[in-house]
Amino acid sequence: MDKPVPVIPDLWQRLKQLTPARIALGRAGASLPTQEILRFGLAHAQARDAVHEPLDVPRLQAELSAAGFSSLAVRSRAADRAAYLRRPDWGRRLDAADAESLARSRAPRSLAFVLADGLSAVAVQRHSVPLLLALEPYLAEVRALPVVVATQGRVALGDEIGGLLGVELVAVLIGERPGLSSPDSLGIYLTHAPKVGRTDAERNCISNVRPQGLSYDSAARKLAGLVAGARRLGRTGVDLKDESDAALSAQAVRTLPDEPGGTQVA
Repeated sequence: MDKPVPVIPDLWQRLKQLTPARIALGRAGASLPTQEILRFGLAHAQARDAVHEPLDVPRLQAELSAAGFSSLAVRSRAADRAAYLRRPDWGRRLDAADAESLARSRAPRSLAFVLADGLSAVAVQRHSVPLLLALEPYLAEVRALPVVVATQGRVALGDEIGGLLGVELVAVLIGERPGLSSPDSLGIYLTHAPKVGRTDAERNCISNVRPQGLSYDSAARKLAGLVAGARRLGRTGVDLKDESDAALSAQAVRTLPDEPGGTQVA
């Protein structure tokens, strides 16, 4: 009887502690170990499921209400998931009836949030409410701001929603394209003076928001910093840089104790 072929470990094994990426998988003969093949199949299935799983709008609105947020639901021009995947342009524009309804609720506001299913409804279902709650220490008015839950929506749908609401800024919290290690990654897109026709160069993006990626608090701090910068400069996009980490480092330096001899660290 032939002896089983042992799994030969990869020399990069220690680097696996630093990343969830598929590295240092080892090999068995000329192939991957069976365990890694099965893990890949599971991750691929989870990514496919994330793309097709629908957003549970009533549940999400109930969670928003329990957390102290008022919300309303809209849908894009894509009638279903199949249409959404085939016609990206339909996901960028509102259903006509919903557009009329939003226009009637127009009022001067500084910021609105759009929670869109995007390519991973599970990301919005899991992470949008915790992220909004994490924003409160940085944006005291967050619970008073409008929240729109959008189905079959893409990033640019927020431009039309923000324009109809008459807001200065719109933040779109959307499910990102699933990866093989992150089927529930949430993205945030901030756009100043939203209106139909804005380009990606005119918005800022914060990516990979989830407990295993960018934490809720870190994402909230970055978003609040971008909101403050956008209000100060009157624009978003390539002209607006994320300086939240630099500001945090400066604050840490200012709070250090005095050096020996009484010299304060500047």
